[in-house]
Amino acid sequence: MARSRSELLTVREVLDELGGVSRRTFYRWRELRIAPRCIRLPNGELRVRRDALDDWLKDRAEGAV
Repeated sequence: MARSRSELLTVREVLDELGGVSRRTFYRWRELRIAPRCIRLPNGELRVRRDALDDWLKDRAEGAV
């Protein structure tokens, strides 16, 4: 099944995609406003849009353009 560009990822899924970044580090990035943009659901949980994560990673790429 193909993933949608607007797919909503849980924090755990984002951490796994980032190679096992800790939850504490992710929330610290949020405090510093350097984490990918998140959506807070009515139940208080966070989600990250797939395309927002992809853009965030692309913005942090180093090397030849």
